[in-house]
Amino acid sequence: MAGGKIFQPSTKIRLTNVSIVRLRKGGKRFEVACYKNKVTEWRTGVEKDIDEVLQIHQVYMNVSKGEVAKTDVLLKCFKTDDVDKVVDEILTKGEQQVSDKERQHQLDNMFRDIATNVVEMCINPNTQQQYTVTMIEKAMSGIHYSVNTNRSAKQQALDVIRQLQEQGTIPIARAQMRVRVVVPAKDGKRMKKSIEELVSAVEDEEHGEEYEYVCLIDPGKYGQVAELVSRETKGAGEVVILNFMDLKETDDTPM
Repeated sequence: MAGGKIFQPSTKIRLTNVSIVRLRKGGKRFEVACYKNKVTEWRTGVEKDIDEVLQIHQVYMNVSKGEVAKTDVLLKCFKTDDVDKVVDEILTKGEQQVSDKERQHQLDNMFRDIATNVVEMCINPNTQQQYTVTMIEKAMSGIHYSVNTNRSAKQQALDVIRQLQEQGTIPIARAQMRVRVVVPAKDGKRMKKSIEELVSAVEDEEHGEEYEYVCLIDPGKYGQVAELVSRETKGAGEVVILNFMDLKETDDTPM
């Protein structure tokens, strides 16, 4: 084009909605470009597809400048040039770069998710009613619970339940789980005492070709009951979850 500049298409990839995870190693800074909200999901195991986490499957020295880490630098600092292994280490150990506003938003959302999980898992043992999310949030604030965005809401909910019980902040207990335990007749009498030691109550019991118990158990003991039945019956028995014990309406009593 006479008197004009020749247009050269840009090869630089513009990253949008980006969240940078940064790790310093071997005296150098390494970065990966991720989709927002996906880093936490990756770290807590919710998201397992790395391609859903990374905007570009590449290791950078500086994402904003598009400066890619060279192979010899990766070898020197990470002792490998396997990009997948390096990316995994950065995602696992690196620091996510977010603004103060974004970080507070993440913490607020996680705080409420944890409270919601506690509500779904627990009751007030005095009234057999569930608490509201607002009441659990207030109790969490009372014990000064500190959210960890690198752990799942369910994991942290179990921590909250334990701390609330230890500190006696509010009366709280895990909602009981109703299960059916079925074992061969030849094992029924022998196992009865062991089963009763693990369950809260036996609601129904039937004897025939098989021994069948309908029991209420603390959800935390489900694994022990299942392991006992499997071990003692050599896999011939089973534990079936029926439901959670019927709960009354939500407890709105002020704390």
